[in-house]
Amino acid sequence: MHKIIIRMKKKVLFIINPISGTVSKARIPDAIDKYLDKDKFEYEIAETCYAGHATELARKASADGFDIVVAIGGDGTVNEVARAIVHTQTALAIIPCGSGNGLARHLLIPINVKKSIAMINACKIHELDYGIINEHPFFCTCGMGFDAFISQKFAEAGKRGPITYVEKILEAGLQYKPETYKIEDDDESISYKAFLISCANASQYGNNAYIAPQASMSDGLMDVVIMEPFDAIEAPQIAIDMFSKTLNKSSKIKSFRTKHLCIHRSSPGVIHFDGDPVMTGADIDIRLINKGIRVVVNPNGNKASRKPNFIQNSAADLFNELNAIRSDIQRRTRRGIALTRLIQKKIGRNLPSI
Repeated sequence: MHKIIIRMKKKVLFIINPISGTVSKARIPDAIDKYLDKDKFEYEIAETCYAGHATELARKASADGFDIVVAIGGDGTVNEVARAIVHTQTALAIIPCGSGNGLARHLLIPINVKKSIAMINACKIHELDYGIINEHPFFCTCGMGFDAFISQKFAEAGKRGPITYVEKILEAGLQYKPETYKIEDDDESISYKAFLISCANASQYGNNAYIAPQASMSDGLMDVVIMEPFDAIEAPQIAIDMFSKTLNKSSKIKSFRTKHLCIHRSSPGVIHFDGDPVMTGADIDIRLINKGIRVVVNPNGNKASRKPNFIQNSAADLFNELNAIRSDIQRRTRRGIALTRLIQKKIGRNLPSI
């Protein structure tokens, strides 16, 4: 007697944000029909019509028993979909079509429609962490200071793409003033004057700019990155460190890991969650939720690619040693100038009047 095994097809909803990022999505429905394994899946496609629509669509899909909801767009679209399906049996998948694609890049999801659909066909699902900043869920990074300031400027610009982002950084970076923050976790309370504070669940902002190269989405901790004030000479090296995955080696970076953090600043201001800016009060509460969301991951992803190679590590060490020497020379020079002025002052007092 032969057993008959009936495998039910998994239900998948593809949610397309037609206006996110810089890539046209007109051909994506055809690609889904062509490359999705229809022996495994039955699917529907929906387009978003307004901000928050992806959250509504994903929440309904989860309630209707869909196994996977696919976010087709950038980090904002991913955030809208993901927040609707935390703590459910519905998994998040991503076809990255945004301008930064920070979460997709951290998860080693191909920035290619055909390859990302093939990854969905493999259907390898992991339970991963996510964070909450002042009740706003984030899945990649959140932050304040210059980080949030730039996110706000980027949103106001109404444009998309890395060139616009760099333009905004160059325009605003010259006049941005660091703030003082009181930071409290479970162990201590300390004040920092900082250019930015970023709390990272994943390793990068997007476009392979790594704010927290060592961050993991499965360790139950967020990486807190504090960037101290720096000058115009140090700025290019910090940029190089970000794109070389070696920012943690910079003398201007302080970092630690925690599950929960409270930050107090002198006045209300902008924060961001996954790149979306929002005004909030002076007090900021950030916490990590361990294994709170199911995510379709890349079964062939090479995690070693998130780490710097030998040349990148060596270059970062060399530049930071040179910067330490320069800083030491500057300190000695300032002390010498101060001593010279003191001597001149004392000599001036002791000279006889004419």
